[in-house]
Amino acid sequence: QVQLVESGGGLVQAGGSLRLSCAASGRTFSNRPMGWFRQAPGKEREFVAAINWSGHSTNYAASVKDRFTISRDNANNTVYLRMMNLKPEDTAVYYCAADPRMYSSAMISEKDYTYWGQGTQVTVSS
Repeated sequence: QVQLVESGGGLVQAGGSLRLSCAASGRTFSNRPMGWFRQAPGKEREFVAAINWSGHSTNYAASVKDRFTISRDNANNTVYLRMMNLKPEDTAVYYCAADPRMYSSAMISEKDYTYWGQGTQVTVSS
């Protein structure tokens, strides 16, 4: 079992920045891919970013590429999402997720993730 706890969300003006953190505990974290997803009100949950077990391979949704950066600190069992130049359309609950398969790639489908955090709200005002 893997427990995930997100933090770092909040209210920010358009053009601002935030860094989300996801602290993992439980089963081994360092050899599992991790992902960030988000869900806006009235919309389906969507992929944002993913990182493979080593941190050397990442994937991003087209809408956040060049603005968001995913990274991980395996020594501290934490994955981060640095968000820059935020837009009102980035407003959503952001979820951290863990892939149960060890040494897998950075997957973009939520079906590949078994463990989920409770989410953290990000609100971007115009």
